[in-house]
Amino acid sequence: MPQLEAVHTDSMDQQGGSKDGGGDTKTKSRRPPSRAPLHALHLSTSVAGRDGDDEDTAFRQQRLKAWQPILTPRTVLPLFFAIGIIFAPIGGLLLWASSQVQELVLDYSKCATDAPKGNEASVFAEMPADKVRMSFRASNNSVDRPRWKSNTTEVLYAKPTNTSVCSLEFTIPQNIGPPVLLYYRLTNFYQNHRRYVKSYDQSQLKGRFVSNASIASSACNPLELNATGYAYYPCGLIANSFFNDTFASPVQLNVPGENIDNRTYDMSRRGIAWDSDRSLYGKTEYNWFDVAPPPNWQRRFPDGYTADQPPPALEDDESFMVWMRTAGLPTFSKLALRNDDDVMVAGRYRIDILDDFPVTAYGGTKSIVISTRTVMGGKNPFLGIAYIVVGGICIVLGAVFTGMHFIKPRKLGDHTYLSWNNDQGTTTAAAGTGTATTSTGANTAGAGAGATASGRDVRPSAA
Repeated sequence: MPQLEAVHTDSMDQQGGSKDGGGDTKTKSRRPPSRAPLHALHLSTSVAGRDGDDEDTAFRQQRLKAWQPILTPRTVLPLFFAIGIIFAPIGGLLLWASSQVQELVLDYSKCATDAPKGNEASVFAEMPADKVRMSFRASNNSVDRPRWKSNTTEVLYAKPTNTSVCSLEFTIPQNIGPPVLLYYRLTNFYQNHRRYVKSYDQSQLKGRFVSNASIASSACNPLELNATGYAYYPCGLIANSFFNDTFASPVQLNVPGENIDNRTYDMSRRGIAWDSDRSLYGKTEYNWFDVAPPPNWQRRFPDGYTADQPPPALEDDESFMVWMRTAGLPTFSKLALRNDDDVMVAGRYRIDILDDFPVTAYGGTKSIVISTRTVMGGKNPFLGIAYIVVGGICIVLGAVFTGMHFIKPRKLGDHTYLSWNNDQGTTTAAAGTGTATTSTGANTAGAGAGATASGRDVRPSAA
């Protein structure tokens, strides 16, 4: 009985033809042909229909001319020496200019508590050494240490008010200035806090009448309105914390060669603000009964603004303008007084300060700084030191690399040996089939077929 052979109609050989049909046998896949989605066809059609000239530009195809320097010892070593030769002298000049500034810094933060109290001249005592810093062209060792004392006096604001007065005596060993500048310096006071910096109303400072409702929704938060609903003038945190210590002009004691005992070295508050700052303030349109003073101004305006004590003329108050220009660091100096015309002659001086601004509550300090200036500004050796350090490092590195280059030179690299070029030419031979497989996954069939790799591309070799 004959045996029947089962024939599978889905056989690959049946679909593709007889096995004995020769080398033209084609293998068909069972997977149905893929079809592109309609939106892809539409996209390709629309792209193909565009004008190719708009896309094929040097800018879009990143073919713009560019300079790609090859860093070699011949180019890098001179650069190190050039930077060092340029930076080091500049740093020396900056450091020399800073050393020409003569400066006296007196920290009077605890004058009210630590200085001896009394009105007599004999009460003065030497200030602690850590409260004094002097920088004069004459030897600092020959200068007498500054002295201080504290007393209470009655100051007339709207009404008489007892105020602490700090008196400082100091010696100027040689003539200085002009100009002679007097700053106050605060530490640990963060004027750069975001909420603090934005807490003011520019329209109000410009002098315009700003309604209570507008101030209530302004950036002056949290000091916009008082308890009765009146707007503060000026509103905001910056104005409320205004530095309110008052400095008198220094008085020279026991003037030599003259018939007077004391002579005042006049210093002015005019010209201490920037011209650009003065343009930001104007005469106010408020009446005194429209606004209220900020909380920390109650000592100056104990009864609020009145007809006899109207709101201050901010357009003339340069000390206020200087304070409103916030500092970027917690330690800063702001100009308080200046004299641009007269020499401050050598001698013994005394300055009285109305000590109102509290600093111990937040762990800060306050000082006065009497200083001259140069074309580079005040005393600041940091920039000169930084230039010298950078220049010195560049010269040292240049010398070290030059020595390494001559003692043990290194062959310059050949870009044909870069790893990404060699990876493209990696080939793997399939065992027993005579097929070479490249790293890109392409197979080359046929006896004797192979792949030849250069340093840049992969090219099939001739059969």
